[in-house]
Amino acid sequence: MAVIQVTEDNFDEVVMKSGKPVLLDFYADWCGPCKMMSPTVEAIAEKYADRYVVGKVNVDEQPGLALRYQVMSIPMLVTMNLGMFAAKSIGVVSEAEVLELLSKAEGMRDKHVES
Repeated sequence: MAVIQVTEDNFDEVVMKSGKPVLLDFYADWCGPCKMMSPTVEAIAEKYADRYVVGKVNVDEQPGLALRYQVMSIPMLVTMNLGMFAAKSIGVVSEAEVLELLSKAEGMRDKHVES
C-alpha cells in the first residue's frame, strides 16, 4: 500500500478509525531532513502494508493537524493505535527506530485487548 496523504478532511477515516497501527510523518516540501526521511517512510509503507497504515501530513497545508500534535520540529513521526497517541520521534531516524515506534503502537492494542 502506498503512503496516504493525510488531511483534516480524511484524518478521522485514515487515522482514528484505522484497524491497524498508524505511522504519521509530519513534513514540509522545503525540509531537507524530511526529504531524507521520506524513502524510509515509503519503504515501511510498502513492506508492512498488511500491518500498518502509513500517512504523511504536510504541515504547511495542514496547520490544524500540526497544531493538534504540537509539531515544533520536522520531520516528526507519530505512531497511533486505536485512535490514541503511542509514541513520537523528531528528526531523521533509521528504519529500525521507526519500527520500534510502531511496536509501541502495537503494544497498545495488546494491552487494550487484555483489559
